[in-house]
Amino acid sequence: MPRSETSLFPPFGVTVDLVVLTVREHALSALTIRRGEPPFQGAWALPGGFVREGEGLEAAAARELAEETGLDRLPVHLEQLATFGDPGRDPRMRVVSVAYLVLAPDLPAPRPGGDAAGARWSSVGELLGDGGRLAFDHARILEDGVERARSKIEYSSLAAAFCPEEFTVGELRRVYESVWGVALDPRNFHRKVTGTPDFLVPTGGTTTRQGGRPAQLFRRGSAEKLNPPMLRPEA
Repeated sequence: MPRSETSLFPPFGVTVDLVVLTVREHALSALTIRRGEPPFQGAWALPGGFVREGEGLEAAAARELAEETGLDRLPVHLEQLATFGDPGRDPRMRVVSVAYLVLAPDLPAPRPGGDAAGARWSSVGELLGDGGRLAFDHARILEDGVERARSKIEYSSLAAAFCPEEFTVGELRRVYESVWGVALDPRNFHRKVTGTPDFLVPTGGTTTRQGGRPAQLFRRGSAEKLNPPMLRPEA
């Protein structure tokens, strides 16, 4: 396109927004920040910000996560979620946002930084319910991210991304229950996950951190796809 033709198009910005999910106190939780500047000053939002000149999208996502929350290590799973570009989604200018889904084990309390006035973990149920209002179109982005996570753990081994390096079948079951919002039969779940080839690999160790008798420890295996899948029960 000739340079003169670019003047026919209005300028617009590109941002990254992060749906950071973890399981805290047996509840699926999302990372939110309190905005310190207009627009929506004082409102809660997903972490994110504008992509800098010469910066890649994934690099921008990692930088924003570190700057706004103090979480300076890239979590174990990050994937591009979707692009959001409704003309009126940002009152400042036309802004297109590339959203990322981040899944990780129980992360520490975030520390606000940059232009964030606060940072916290909130239950997804609270954020998407009547009592939770997020700035911009972040409720829609969060909803899409949660549904992506719920769907992917049916057919992939991604649920183990919410677990520590070594975990029990009971801990993995509670991840599924927290993400899906359902109760699962312990014996049936144990049979399914231990019978799925290369999903779980015994470490040879045990733990009593959940109380009761020692429970066998596992780590995530090499399988990326679950066959048969762990289909989500109907609510």
